[in-house]
Amino acid sequence: MTFVHLHTHSEYSLLDGANKLDALIERTAELGMPAVALTDHGNLHGARWLYEGCKNLGIKPIIGCEAYIAFGDRRLKERPPDAPSDYAHLVLLARDMEGYHNLVKLVSIGHVEGFYRRPRMDHQVLEEHAKGLIATSACMSGELAQYLLLDQYDKAKNAAEWHARLFGDGHYYLEIQDHGIPGQEKVRDGVLLLADELGLPVVATNDAHYLTREAADAHDILLCIGTGKDRDDPKRLRFTGQESYFKSPEEMAAMFPDRPDAIENTLAVAELCNIEFEEKTYLPAFPRPKEYASEDDQLLKLAEAGAKERYGDPLSEEVRQRLDYELEVITSCGYSGYFLIVWDFIRAAREAGIPVGPGRGSAAGSLVAYALRITDIDPLRFGLLFERFLNPERISMPDIDVDFCYERRGEVIDYVRSKYGADSVGQIVTFGTMQARAVVRDVGRTLGFTPAETDRVAKLIPSSPGYSMGVKEAASKVEELKELCEEEPRYTELLDYAAMLEGLSRHTSVHAAGVVIAPGPLADYVPVMTAPARGAAADSQNGDLVITQYDMVSLEKAGMLKFDFLGLRTLTVISDAEAAVKERHGVEIDWDELGFDDPEVYEMLASGATAGVFQFESSLATDKLRAMRCDRFEDLIAVNALIRPGPLDSGMTDVYIRRKRGTESVSYPHDSLTEVLDQTYGVITYQEQVMRAAAVMAGFSLAEADVLRKAVGKKDPALIRQELDRFIERSIAKGIRRREAEHVASLLETFGRYGFPKAHSTAYAVISYRTAWLKRHYPAEFMAALLSSEIGNTDRVVGYINETRSLGIEVLPPHAGESGYKFTVVSDKSIRFGLGAIRGVGRGAIDSIIDARQKDGPFESLFDFCSRVDLRLNNKRVIEALIGAGALDGLGERASMSEGLEVTLREAQLQQRERETGQQNLFGGEGPEGRAAPALPRIPEWSEAEKLAREKELVGFFVSGHPLDAHRDLVQLYSERANTSNLAELRDARVEIACVVTEISRRISRKDGSEWARLVFEDYHGTAVALAFRDVWTKNRDILEHGKPILLKGSVSGRERDDGDPPLFLNEVVPLDSVYQSGRVAVCLEVKDAGELGDERLKQAISIARAHPGPAAIQVILQNGGDEPSRLRSKALSVAPQPDVLAELRTVLGETRVRLVEVRG
Repeated sequence: MTFVHLHTHSEYSLLDGANKLDALIERTAELGMPAVALTDHGNLHGARWLYEGCKNLGIKPIIGCEAYIAFGDRRLKERPPDAPSDYAHLVLLARDMEGYHNLVKLVSIGHVEGFYRRPRMDHQVLEEHAKGLIATSACMSGELAQYLLLDQYDKAKNAAEWHARLFGDGHYYLEIQDHGIPGQEKVRDGVLLLADELGLPVVATNDAHYLTREAADAHDILLCIGTGKDRDDPKRLRFTGQESYFKSPEEMAAMFPDRPDAIENTLAVAELCNIEFEEKTYLPAFPRPKEYASEDDQLLKLAEAGAKERYGDPLSEEVRQRLDYELEVITSCGYSGYFLIVWDFIRAAREAGIPVGPGRGSAAGSLVAYALRITDIDPLRFGLLFERFLNPERISMPDIDVDFCYERRGEVIDYVRSKYGADSVGQIVTFGTMQARAVVRDVGRTLGFTPAETDRVAKLIPSSPGYSMGVKEAASKVEELKELCEEEPRYTELLDYAAMLEGLSRHTSVHAAGVVIAPGPLADYVPVMTAPARGAAADSQNGDLVITQYDMVSLEKAGMLKFDFLGLRTLTVISDAEAAVKERHGVEIDWDELGFDDPEVYEMLASGATAGVFQFESSLATDKLRAMRCDRFEDLIAVNALIRPGPLDSGMTDVYIRRKRGTESVSYPHDSLTEVLDQTYGVITYQEQVMRAAAVMAGFSLAEADVLRKAVGKKDPALIRQELDRFIERSIAKGIRRREAEHVASLLETFGRYGFPKAHSTAYAVISYRTAWLKRHYPAEFMAALLSSEIGNTDRVVGYINETRSLGIEVLPPHAGESGYKFTVVSDKSIRFGLGAIRGVGRGAIDSIIDARQKDGPFESLFDFCSRVDLRLNNKRVIEALIGAGALDGLGERASMSEGLEVTLREAQLQQRERETGQQNLFGGEGPEGRAAPALPRIPEWSEAEKLAREKELVGFFVSGHPLDAHRDLVQLYSERANTSNLAELRDARVEIACVVTEISRRISRKDGSEWARLVFEDYHGTAVALAFRDVWTKNRDILEHGKPILLKGSVSGRERDDGDPPLFLNEVVPLDSVYQSGRVAVCLEVKDAGELGDERLKQAISIARAHPGPAAIQVILQNGGDEPSRLRSKALSVAPQPDVLAELRTVLGETRVRLVEVRG
């Protein structure tokens, strides 16, 4: 006896189905079933995954869907008066390819036209697309079941007859189920009566939502998560019993002993369903001009012309051979249209002034792509390989990913939609899954745990890019979790359920980059759905995005043409900086002309000044650039490849650095590989080097070498052995000793596994270099663009403001007379905050301000400002924000303007109204000229602390200054060891941080009812969190005022749950003012030699010290030109180390010769 499940739900019945698809398929095989149907609610997300998984295990896949059928018109939200509910369920199974395409159409229509709470079809579209489908009457929510439960047998009969006529003889089945649900027996009896009366076949199903009986409780938790209910809520949705699991054939037969036909009919249905997908690529035809005979002809001519632009005319023999070879491969594979499509939308983007990246991924290895300006990377100059991109011996669809300006990426998608038709272009679905920490929080919420309790457990599960665990592994390995479970068994229950649900798909979203283009309407090829539009890519008809129900992998299996249109923030930064350079200096930057050989750029990077430089901002990248003393573009390419876990762990990175610096001799695995590995000092760094090594030593074609490269990267021992054995034998055949061949083979296996594509590394190094060049030569323009791009990220903006100031550039508050929407360069040494940074001030209001000052010049007073801007956009709330942020500082004092705003606005509104109506005043002149500006009230100005507090509230940052500015020397002294940006590197360490507190959140301990606090503190590097528990909080809460400069002392958390962003456990708080008198700091004078300053300046310095006695010792460091400087300490003099004293000393001795140092011991 066997059986086939025809009504089955997977995780793609989101937050309802608990079957992981791969486990479901494996269970089908274990139970000896010949086929299985997937019938998720209203979608086909899992169809291609089912197909591939079943084929791999020799099981027949049956693609289906449990559809939602509206009782009336699918487009109407109202339920017809006589309808038993909003919709009914109906199971649809694809019998053949015609049926599959009709199912795709129906499911797409449900989402695009019939979505109201659920994606609904109706009888009209069922009639239009019924061919090739088998239908079953579904569950208790089916149309028949609903009528039978209401004792409306005649309506049930009419519905059954309608479906039977529609789907045809032998293609409509009545389902019977037995889960012990109230009313189910009544439905089953009615269904069997209908079957006998109408002569319709019956099938037994189990509406399987989870895999085994033991998973029923976990599925119940999943339902709670999906409906947002607590598990103990008596009114929530729940399944009756524990029977909705994937039962064995024997269990199914035992449920219906008197209806063996219902079991046998499942096999008959399976026999009828036969879908075989054709391996085919669906490329849209490129709309070519008439002068070209074909797509191949157009590509050849464009590539030829482009190559001559790039390399000159005539082409060299090297270029000619490479170009002809690539074109032969591309045209023979049928990919000319693909290249033309990419060339076209990149060309359109450039013509529209949309920044496009220089390349991404292996496409940078194509000379044709370079000739077409799809990429800006010369593959010949950098030794990049076409076969790494498109292998003629293992043909697969090329994959060209493109970076665009992140602000204008939507415009490129709009262009593609207009070119190929809105219904032929879509974005791509992606699925959010229940990851370890998130599923713990979800499950805990339904079980009644407090947010603090679940947060505590979740944070104990390691989750970082380099090291993470699943729930089950963490429960067995993390000691704190094990202890927690031993102390309170309810935590064991929490983790058990979380482990069972971990990894399930939770929700759909739109892929950040993916775009698919079909030869015709997308729904003719794959199922589609809609998602709310964001940005410029919205559908013009209904404001929604059309997205595919298939994810990236399924689309690839389906042969669809997909692209990644990535929004890269750095391109926007470069573009904004270029525009500012052109506007301010009249210089149009030509990157091709500049090249990559500016020594000043490499000096800057080698010094560690990498803030804002693409890819190299991390401390790791900075350290490596500094350590290798980078001085050439190849170093940037190498660092991109070497700062990854594999090369770092294997020691490749340090070998490269030592060899570059000459502290380790350069050696090569074999003499024949000298040229291949010369640029990387004998270290196998890139995947392309693995390929070239195979070509040089073993005589592999580059296409064969790419197969070896892929084998090594897949870490498949059998495949690796097979390819390396070929390498060894063919090397020997070329006269290389076996021992040498085996040695190189072992290196290829080890280093090839970690090798990074040089093409991708080179493309990103180009962007890195451009940002570094801009920072070095036009720092104000670059930093203004960089700050604008990060305006929503407080930590980054704070850090970049600090970097800007370190470059000698002042960051000025926003100013209505000078600021644009973004940060604006006002001189080589100053940048204005953008008005767009002020909360509550919209783009329209800012445009109105800019228009007014461009039209009639600078604003002269608050009244002048209010009378000239559009007050419909710049209302009282907006202008209050401008005042508080300092944007109107040139027009009066903030307190006075704030107090007098209401009167000023009233007068300005009258003036604008008079201007609009042309009204004359009583004295015969025109109203606007005759109306006097109201005087602002004379009241005390806000204190500096109050100004900064308002700026922080309105902009998110301290703008006109910083509460720490008065203590900059002291802050710099402490930040050398610990600051908000490096706490993650100081886990378990005791630290002292000079900062200000910007947020205080008081909490009550559940254990003992004591008060404690969570603090957000800020320094010049960013923000971080400190936790002040009972005694520490009680002792220090009076000192912990918003914006007060303090020194926090405490320990950085070393707990695993805090691995990403560790808080500081507070022990002590000291006002910064008191540190000056503590004797813990000394004043250090640093000079080259004793005679450098001269007697007169030394006398002045001594005089200053004597005039300001204090507890700080005076230390002198004499460099003396030697390796070890001399350190002297004055026994007769000590000084007050306050900022004003340091300023006096610097005036005499020089800015760089005076600093504070910490006194040890």
